[in-house]
Amino acid sequence: MFRNRRGGRISYAVSKALQVAIYQRLQGDAGVTSLIGAAIFDEVPAGVLPETYVSLGAETVLDRSDKSGSGAEHRLTISILSEAAGFADAKAVAVAISDALEGADLTLTRGRLVYLKFDRATARREGTANTRRIDLRFRARVEDNI
Repeated sequence: MFRNRRGGRISYAVSKALQVAIYQRLQGDAGVTSLIGAAIFDEVPAGVLPETYVSLGAETVLDRSDKSGSGAEHRLTISILSEAAGFADAKAVAVAISDALEGADLTLTRGRLVYLKFDRATARREGTANTRRIDLRFRARVEDNI
């Protein structure tokens, strides 16, 4: 455990609990699974991939501790990758993910989720232009309870 410049504790400890809760929320959301089934990955597997899938991606964590305790803001990216023609399929998945996560009241195994908000999205073609990619970025504010 480290200390921030205000003397409060800095913790990355809630990161795993937040990722697990987000993954479970997406796996259990009917809107998401109706579009991609269980094709939500932390690590993209080797071999043949589904035409459209979701990858839990990059994360930046900023200290948000204060006098009341340890806290952090997680800026996390969830990517939708699709080989389907056009962006329509990827955008439908992006909408379902946004609907599932925006303002979600997730229960964490450690810490407490204060809020989860959509921040931004970037859509682009990738590689040989046959792959469509949408990166959704969310901001999650958490407090550590240890």
